[in-house]
Amino acid sequence: MLKSIHPKLPMRDKTATRDFYINRLGFKDIGAIDYSDYLMVSKDEIELHFFLFTELDPLENYGQVYIRVSNIEGLFEDAKKNDLRFSGGGKLISQPWGQKEFSVIDPDHNLLTFGESS
Repeated sequence: MLKSIHPKLPMRDKTATRDFYINRLGFKDIGAIDYSDYLMVSKDEIELHFFLFTELDPLENYGQVYIRVSNIEGLFEDAKKNDLRFSGGGKLISQPWGQKEFSVIDPDHNLLTFGESS
C-alpha cells in the first residue's frame, strides 16, 4: 500500500533554498540532523526534500511538483505579497480540466504548481 510521497528536488545552495521555502512559502525545516547536502521541509501535509547539486544549470532544470491545496485564492494572495517569481504570467487560472492553478519558480528553477478543484 502506498502511503505518501516526498519529492526530491535539486538545489544549488542550501541556504538560499531554505530561505525561499521557510521565509517566503511558510514551510519549516524538519531535518533531525543538519546535513550540508540535504534539506527536508514541510507545510501542512506536504513534505519536500532537496539534494545538493552545485553543478545544476537552473535553465536546464525540469524539476516540477504539483501540489493540491484548499483556499487557493488565499495562497495566491500570500504568494503575491511574498513577491514570488511566478510562471505563466502570475495569474490564478481556471483550467479547462476543472482546476484553479498558479505556479511559482524557486531559486533553482524548480516549478511548483498549486491547484484546487473548482
